[in-house]
Amino acid sequence: MWEDRRVIPLPETPAVSYVMPVLNEEGFLEAAVRTILAQDYPGEKEIVLALGPSRDRTDEIAERLAAEDPRVRLVANPERDIPAGLNRAIAASRNPVIVRVDAHSELTPDYTRRGIATLRESDAADVGGIMRAAGRSPVQRAIARGYNSPFGLGGGAYHGDGAPGPAESAYLGIFRRDALEAVGGYDPAILRGEDWELSLRLRRAGYGVWFDPSLQVTYWPRASFGDLAKQFFATGTWRAVLVRRYGRANPWRFFAPGTLVIALAVSAVGLLLLVARVLPWASWWLLLLAPAVLYLLGIGYATIRIPEQRGIGDRLRTAATLVTMHLSWGTGFLRGILFGGGRVVDRSRA
Repeated sequence: MWEDRRVIPLPETPAVSYVMPVLNEEGFLEAAVRTILAQDYPGEKEIVLALGPSRDRTDEIAERLAAEDPRVRLVANPERDIPAGLNRAIAASRNPVIVRVDAHSELTPDYTRRGIATLRESDAADVGGIMRAAGRSPVQRAIARGYNSPFGLGGGAYHGDGAPGPAESAYLGIFRRDALEAVGGYDPAILRGEDWELSLRLRRAGYGVWFDPSLQVTYWPRASFGDLAKQFFATGTWRAVLVRRYGRANPWRFFAPGTLVIALAVSAVGLLLLVARVLPWASWWLLLLAPAVLYLLGIGYATIRIPEQRGIGDRLRTAATLVTMHLSWGTGFLRGILFGGGRVVDRSRA
């Protein structure tokens, strides 16, 4: 099925290493670790936390968790970047199955058990499921709605309820160690979009990437529009780096937000020229306003269709979420296309 690539057979209950990069996560780290320790998987488990230079109580909490349970181990991640932290945690881990976890995520109790079964049945090297964003405050719930909707993130399989099968990428990922090591692990030069880039290299090496919607992860997104904008600008920038590096291997949806930003900029210039009467209102230049009008209509349609909203306040926050996602991502993408990634990083957790 996977181009005759032979994966090493796994035992019934292989030992599992959970790897987690951590930076400024005092409000989320303990809950994330507890959900890992509470997994109903009967095999041996260890958790390796790669600690970046946090400015809050994250290290204190991590040290307490490690003192309470010997299955929790700590390694330093002085570079602070996610791919570097993951590679350090993987190098310090010992088991044949690697499960990537996030400090802002909480696994369902059966996540590991189901993931191992899927890994064995599919012969894939990387298995992932669905990210269910959730929120506590009104703004965070609006941002979660954006994550969970194709109007927000463009319909990637792990944001919806697709059918099990081969996938372009996997959210977080449950990996066979031998395959992960064969392709060299995460690329430390790719500071965002590292999951997609790793999945591409696995697929090009003949390994399989598999989507299983029975695997569920709760994700707690940013809780302010400012932090969301920082995150999505960095994400868009690094998606552009992937486009520069891999060209046509990238899906078309990567290009949509950047195209939108250009179209809206054209509309803005056209409106200024019309207001200044440089152009006559009766001319075909009015067509310059069409992208902005169509986008506003699209946002209005999305805010009507997205579920779990109550009242005008929720709809306004949903609209603000979608606009922030689209324009921040698209602006970052154009920056990345023109100038590369540089040292653009997500500062929203700082």
